[in-house]
Amino acid sequence: MEILMILTVGVIVSVSTYLILTKSLLRVVLGLVMLAHGAHLLFLTMAGLKEGAPPLLGEYASSYADPLPQALILTAIVIGFGVTAFLLVLSYQTYKAHKTDDLDELRGSADE
Repeated sequence: MEILMILTVGVIVSVSTYLILTKSLLRVVLGLVMLAHGAHLLFLTMAGLKEGAPPLLGEYASSYADPLPQALILTAIVIGFGVTAFLLVLSYQTYKAHKTDDLDELRGSADE
């Protein structure tokens, strides 16, 4: 199961890297979101995938799942939603000001 998750993370990171390197500002934002989700999946996979063990069983449990990675990922997802909302508003304001979302044209207008 871990191998499948690592391959999935690799595909997500590859696609997000491609999106980040494109010229469209919206694709860059979507690439950053996908990269964050790939990092979340990687962190969850590296914490260990355990099947059938609830997070808390009591003091005398023989096996349990560690809830700390899930809590950290949940916190990162909430922060990621805030950052995504900020980036979308920032890209919309940039589009309104320059009438384009092409990063090459934006860089050319900043040089002038």
